[in-house]
Amino acid sequence: MFLLNIALMAHDGKKELMVQFCIAYCGILSAHTVSATKTTGKLIADATGLDVNLCFSANQGGSQQIGARIAYNEIDLVLFFCDPDDAAGQTSVNEIARLCDRHSIPFASNVATA
Repeated sequence: MFLLNIALMAHDGKKELMVQFCIAYCGILSAHTVSATKTTGKLIADATGLDVNLCFSANQGGSQQIGARIAYNEIDLVLFFCDPDDAAGQTSVNEIARLCDRHSIPFASNVATA
């Protein structure tokens, strides 16, 4: 089995969806290394028991931490459940998506693509 480094992020309006996704796929995620921004990661860890490596909260630099890990080829997959109605949060989504495109990292922005 191939071990992946998976980054999980979610806008406030999509955090519950991310938690439900992680509950459904806990068996698969448990076989990999999971990192997340702080609030999202805590919610996931509490709901699933997964060991989640926590970055800062997104508004305190967590998006930049994950972005740096993408740039240094330390992330293999990004799941960023974004809220299209959150105009302020679109900058971070675009930055992460652009980095993933630049470094050929799979990127899912919603549950259907994840």
